[in-house]
Amino acid sequence: MDSFQGDRDELINAMCRIAIKAGAAIMDHYHTDVAVSEKDDKSPVTAADQDAEDIILPALADAAPGIPAVSEEAAAAGNTPEFGNTFFLVDPLDGTREFLNKNGEFTVNIALVENGTPTMGVVYAPAKDRLFYASGIGEAYEQQVKVNHQGSREDAPAPVRISVRTPSPEGLTIIASRSHRDHKTDEYLSMYNVKDFLAAGSSLKFCLVAAGEADLYPRHGRTMEWDTAAGHAVLAGAGGSVTELDGTPLKYGKTQRGLDNPFFIAKGGVR
Repeated sequence: MDSFQGDRDELINAMCRIAIKAGAAIMDHYHTDVAVSEKDDKSPVTAADQDAEDIILPALADAAPGIPAVSEEAAAAGNTPEFGNTFFLVDPLDGTREFLNKNGEFTVNIALVENGTPTMGVVYAPAKDRLFYASGIGEAYEQQVKVNHQGSREDAPAPVRISVRTPSPEGLTIIASRSHRDHKTDEYLSMYNVKDFLAAGSSLKFCLVAAGEADLYPRHGRTMEWDTAAGHAVLAGAGGSVTELDGTPLKYGKTQRGLDNPFFIAKGGVR
């Protein structure tokens, strides 16, 4: 399958419902003492990660039969389906460290990738009631949504279209990882006139650039495709870009790399 042939509005709405339902399951664990185990890469995993994935994968199969879904926890267990040019990338709980630290900066990520590009994406931060989604260029939105086990948005305020901002002449607002900032990032930022610095966890960083709350997100550390695809789709829909350090567009489906990403720069209105 080269691209999704169905109703795109219907699919993005289904992806939002699924993310909200997964977010509700995560929040069931949030205020409890969660048991933590360690994956082979030494990253933490909890029952909340698995419960969210168990909701998302069958629901995506119902919403878009025939489109494979590559998901973090299934991949960690060695269960990565064969996929072609069109597939879903899922991180059921992005920012497990933020979840465990109870700072609210964790998300549910669901993206549709077509021909190497994330064309549709949903990022839901259930502890912050913030739902971001995009279904194409100029079609990026934010909506205030409280957790709901039915995946409903009926009681939520209307979604608001978001777009990247033109940076202030006084300097850029940079957003970077709360858990993974390093010397290379600081070195890269020395090339820019920086006014403010924000720290945040998970794919919220892409979304805050997309919503015009920051200008630039540099990442000089390892990430996986499921970490970035949904946020990438939201940022692209809001008029931003995600590229490798040399300006090459960041692509997906990189099986030769094991689905990890090179270093990248996510930009809003920065030129």
